[in-house]
Amino acid sequence: MNLSYWEIKSWLTNVDFTIVGSGIVGLNCAIQLKNRFPEAKILILEKGILPQGASTKNAGFACFGSLSELIEDLKTHSEKEVFNLVKQRVKGLRLLRQTLGDDNIDYQEFGGYELFTKADEALYEECLQQRGAINQLLKPIFNADVFSLKEGGFGFQNIQPKQGFNKFEGQIDTGKMMDSIINMALQKGIKILNATTVDSFSEDTDSVKVKTNRFEFSTSKLLIATNGFASKLLDKNLNLDYRVKPARAQVLITEPIKDIKIKGTFHLEKGYYYFRNIDNRILFGGGRNLDFKTEETTELVQTELVKNKLEELLKTTILPKQDIKVDQYWSGIMGVGSQKKPIVKQLSNNVFCGVRLGGMGVAIGSLVGKELADLI
Repeated sequence: MNLSYWEIKSWLTNVDFTIVGSGIVGLNCAIQLKNRFPEAKILILEKGILPQGASTKNAGFACFGSLSELIEDLKTHSEKEVFNLVKQRVKGLRLLRQTLGDDNIDYQEFGGYELFTKADEALYEECLQQRGAINQLLKPIFNADVFSLKEGGFGFQNIQPKQGFNKFEGQIDTGKMMDSIINMALQKGIKILNATTVDSFSEDTDSVKVKTNRFEFSTSKLLIATNGFASKLLDKNLNLDYRVKPARAQVLITEPIKDIKIKGTFHLEKGYYYFRNIDNRILFGGGRNLDFKTEETTELVQTELVKNKLEELLKTTILPKQDIKVDQYWSGIMGVGSQKKPIVKQLSNNVFCGVRLGGMGVAIGSLVGKELADLI
C-alpha cells in the first residue's frame, strides 16, 4: 500500500499500544489504557469494515449461563471453577453497564427462561433435581436463589410443563452497545483502522514489528483481542491447553410480528439454541451442536442443516400455528476451548492476548478487556 508521509506520521509512527481486534475486548482494552496513559498513542487494527467476530453479530443476551449449562459445566469443571466463571460474568456485565450506561445499550431485565422439549425428559429431570444445589452454589454471588420454576406460558408447544426462570438475566441492543463504545474510543483519541488484517508479527527487544495486508510498522506493545480468529496469530505462542477454536453461531430474525407476546431471553438444549424478542421480532440462533466439526470455522456463511433446524423449531415450538417469515440470516464467530475460563496472558516481553470468551462475550468482554489492559 502506497502510504503518504502524513499517513505514516499521524497513524503509524511512535505507536505505544496496538490492539488487534475492535470488538468488545479490544475497545474496552483501548479505553482502559487511554484512561491510565492519557498521552499514549493507541491504534486498533480491525480486519472487517465492522468488528468481524461476534461483537456486532451476537444475540444480545446479558446472561451468565442457564441451569442446564451450569450443570453440564460441573461435569468438566470443579464447583469452585464454575462459581468463579459465574462471578466473572456477573462482574463483567456490571462493568459493561457502568461503562456505557443502560440507556446506551438498551438494557432490559425481563428475565431468562429455559425450555425443555418433550424429547429432553432426562435433562428436564436432571435440572429439577439439581436446581437446589446450583442455587446454593451461587447464593454468595446473588444473595438469593437464581433459578426458579414457572408453569408454561407464551404459547410454546412440544415442551415440558415447567420452565426454568432466572430473574437476573437481561438483554441488550448489540448495535447500540457497539456504536456507543466505538464512539467513546474515538472521542478519547484512540485510532481505529478497519479492513486491515494482521498477517504476522515479530518482536525486537523493545518493540514489535507488525505486518498487515496493507503496511508494516512498529509498536511498543501488541495486544491481541481477536477471540475466535486468534488461532491464526497465536497457535505457535500457546500450548495445546490454551488453544482457541473458532465456533460459528448461525442466527435468524423474523419479520415484525403483530401482537407478539414473547418477552425475555430463552434457552433450549443446554444453551445450544437461544431466542429473544427484539423490535416486535424474534431473534433465534444456535444449532452448532448439530455438526460441531463443520461449525468449527471462521467462514461467515449459513448451512442448510442449521437453517432448516432453526426454521423447524421456530414453526413447531416457538411460534406454532403462525405464518412467520424470516427476514434475515447471519453468522458470528465465537472463540471456545477445552476450558471456559478466558485466556488473558502475557506471551512475551511486549505481546499480550485476551481471547477465548466461550460464547459469553457480552458478559465478560468488558472485564477481559480491562484485565488485558491491566497486564501492561
